[in-house]
Amino acid sequence: MTAKKKSFEVLDSIRQQKIDAGLQPFLLVKYFSFSSLGVILVFTLFLSWAISNNARNIMLEQSEEYSVAFAENLNQQVFRRFVVITALRYGVIKLSNPEQFSTLDRIIRQIIQGMNVESVTIYDSKVNIISYSTINERVGKQDVGGIEYQKALTGETNSKIITSGSVLNLLPSTEPVKCRLKTYIPFRQVSPSGKSGEIIMGVIEVDKDLSSDYKAILRLQASIIFVSSVVMMVLFLVLRVIVMNATKKLQERIVERLQLEEKLNQSERLAHLGSMVATVSHEIKSPLGIIRSTAEILEKRIKKVAPGNEHLAKIIIDETSRLNTITMEFLDFARPQELKLQRANVNEVVKKTLDFIKPKANEQNINIHNEISTGSLLVDHDEELLYRALLNILVNALQAMPNGGELHVMTRRGPDGGVEIEVRDTGCGMSENKLEYIFNPFYTDKQKGTGLGLSITKNIIDSHQGSLNVSSAEDQGTTFVVALP
Repeated sequence: MTAKKKSFEVLDSIRQQKIDAGLQPFLLVKYFSFSSLGVILVFTLFLSWAISNNARNIMLEQSEEYSVAFAENLNQQVFRRFVVITALRYGVIKLSNPEQFSTLDRIIRQIIQGMNVESVTIYDSKVNIISYSTINERVGKQDVGGIEYQKALTGETNSKIITSGSVLNLLPSTEPVKCRLKTYIPFRQVSPSGKSGEIIMGVIEVDKDLSSDYKAILRLQASIIFVSSVVMMVLFLVLRVIVMNATKKLQERIVERLQLEEKLNQSERLAHLGSMVATVSHEIKSPLGIIRSTAEILEKRIKKVAPGNEHLAKIIIDETSRLNTITMEFLDFARPQELKLQRANVNEVVKKTLDFIKPKANEQNINIHNEISTGSLLVDHDEELLYRALLNILVNALQAMPNGGELHVMTRRGPDGGVEIEVRDTGCGMSENKLEYIFNPFYTDKQKGTGLGLSITKNIIDSHQGSLNVSSAEDQGTTFVVALP
């Protein structure tokens, strides 16, 4: 049994290798499909990031241009409304004077009202000190202006963007997104014509809050990434379903092809084997008949000449009978079945078969449960061949229960209008590996027998255009179902 199990495993391994070899080209296509989809996903995410990042840069550039224009306008208005008037009135500008500071503060706050400006700061041109700021705490602080302040003193307008947060900060319970644009322009004198002069009186810093615009850009970026990811995920799932279905169908076709190849090879082998078996069996049958007849004559003479030794001749007769049975099985397997179909009640064949095996079942303490349909189950069949097929199934059931058991035999009308015959035993059962080979010719795990019984049975049922199904589990019994159309 161990050798047979290993043989099953080798056959299964070879079959699986053939299936894998057949799937190999498709697996390559599958691999490249998923790889391409992954590349497209990465490229899409990169493109989404590039688009949203470009929109962010454009927004910041426009905000910077607007902030510069606003700062220059602030420069002109402060000079005309404060510097000129204060110089004429006081002769000198001193923001340490509360009245002058208050006037400047009022003018600047009027200008920035509703402009979403966080603060306006004016640095002195001679010392890096804050002379004025809309944030009172900053007034008087020194060395606050950095590189941007130094550039503005040389006449170069410049900006600095300060951002904090990313797309992840759009999630709940995270720090809010912040974006500030600081623009530095030289605070110049303004001529009556509106042109800025060359003299730089200080540096104006405009601090503008762009948090809402920056947040909108991040939301756009998140939306693009999310939509792209969802689309690619849907494509991935669709491709996965298609690939799985294709793999399943391709595998089924490969298995069908392998089965057809196996059946074709088996048919060819069986054709050659059948010819050989038919020839050998025919040649053996005649000598067996002669040996049996001779042994019967010897048995009669031994009774007269040497009483008590006639059992020797009886052994020859029994063994020749067994060999004759084997020869008949070989012939039945080798020669084509010639059906003699007649429309009759299948129940009669089943009853006849049960009557034949009843004595043997009683010897083995096997209880037969006759569940034959009470109605007439008429169907076209060859009574002799169907009898032999059922007998083979029932004999197998008896052999599976050497120590007794239960045998259920049932007949019923099939779902397609045909007839079903079910034989169920409570014997030793069979493993899945064994089930695959029970209909193969010469396959048997018994010490006696040719292994042709179930193969002949299947040939008979197939010749009736019927089907023979079997289900079994080790130590749980076996069930055969014969379906006749």
